[in-house]
Amino acid sequence: MIRRALAVLAVGLAAVIPALPAHAATAFVHPGVLVSRAQLDFVKGKVAAGAQPWSAAYSAMIGSRYASLSRTPAPRSVVECGPYSNPNYGCTDEREDALAAYTDALAWYISGNSAYAKKAIALMDAWSAKITDHTNSNAPLQTAWAGSVWPRAAEIIKYTYSSWPNSARFATMLRNVYLPEIRNGSNSNGNWELSMMEATVGIAVFLDDHTTYDAAVTRYLNRVHAYVYLSTDGALPYTVPGSGLTTSSQIIAYWQGQSTFVTGLTQETCRDFTHTGYGISAISHVAETSRIQNLDLYPQVGERLRQALGFQSTYQRGAAVPSWLCGGTLTLGLGPVTEVGFNAMHNRLGYGMTNTEALTLAQRPAGTDNLFVAWETLTHGDNPA
Repeated sequence: MIRRALAVLAVGLAAVIPALPAHAATAFVHPGVLVSRAQLDFVKGKVAAGAQPWSAAYSAMIGSRYASLSRTPAPRSVVECGPYSNPNYGCTDEREDALAAYTDALAWYISGNSAYAKKAIALMDAWSAKITDHTNSNAPLQTAWAGSVWPRAAEIIKYTYSSWPNSARFATMLRNVYLPEIRNGSNSNGNWELSMMEATVGIAVFLDDHTTYDAAVTRYLNRVHAYVYLSTDGALPYTVPGSGLTTSSQIIAYWQGQSTFVTGLTQETCRDFTHTGYGISAISHVAETSRIQNLDLYPQVGERLRQALGFQSTYQRGAAVPSWLCGGTLTLGLGPVTEVGFNAMHNRLGYGMTNTEALTLAQRPAGTDNLFVAWETLTHGDNPA
C-alpha cells in the first residue's frame, strides 16, 4: 500500500495545473473585487423593494458597529501580530477598519448616502498616510486578511463615488506595504496561502497589474488543488511543488494526521472548521473576482469548492462523525462562508448542494467573521448577476 501511495504521489508531484485561459478583456473590470457593479445594482434594487433576504441582511449590516459614522480610525505605522494575534499591536484595529471601510462602501452604494462614502475614504486615507510595515510571525496572514478587504472598499469608492483625492496614495500603500508580504505565498497551512492569494488578486485588480494578477492566479490554482481532496487525485492528496512533502507520512502529518482521504476533505478539516472556513472562503472569493474579470476559474476549482462546502456543511449541521474521520471528533465553527460558493455553484451553475443549501439558509443573514468575510448574504445571496 505504501509503495502504491508513493507511486501515486510521484505522479501528483509531477502534475501540471491546467493552463490559464486567455484574458477575455484587455483591461480590468471596475468595480471588480468580489462584487461587480451588476451585483451591486441587483442588491440595491432588492433592498429598495424591501425584498428578502437582502433587506434583512442590509439592516444587519447597517446596525453593526462597522457602519457607524462616528467610527474613529486607529492606524499604526507598524502593525505587529504574533501567533493568534498575540501580541496584538494594531492587528484588530487594522482588520476592523478595513471591514468598516468595505461596510461603508456597500452602504454608500446601496443607500446613496454620501456620508458613508466619506467615512470609507476617511478610514482608507488614515491608514494610507501612516502604515509602513507588518511584523512578527503572523504578518503574512494579517497582511492577507486586511489586504483582502481594502481593495473591495477601494474599488467601490474609486469607481462609483465622485471624488477621492488620495486614491493614488492608497494604491501606493497596497503596492509597497501589502504586496511584498503576500505575493510569494506561504508553505504554511493552506488557508494562509489562499488568503494571501485572495489579497494579491484583489490588489492587482485595483492596481491594474496583470502580471501580479496572473502569477497569483497560478499560485492559487496549485493551492486549491492541494487544499481540497477529490478521489480523482489518487491515493494521496496533491502537494504544491516546492512544499517539501515527499513521503506519505509527511503528507498525513500535514493533513492533521488524517490517513483516509475522501472527496471534500480539506487539508485543515481535522484541525478545525474555523480555519477550514478561511480556506474555503478565500477559494470562493478569488473565483468570484476572476469571474468578474472575465477569467472564469470555476471550471478548474468549482468541483473542489462544491465538494468542500458539502462535506463540511454535512458535519456542521450535526451529522455523526465516523471513527475514521479525524479520530471521530471534529471541532466545528465553519463561519459565514457558504454564500459565495453556493450562489456560484448551485444558483448559477445548477449543481445540487443539499447540505450546503440547508446550512446557508439557516445562517441567513450571514454577518462577518471580523477578519475578512462580511455581509455575503447581502452581496451574493441568490444574486444572479
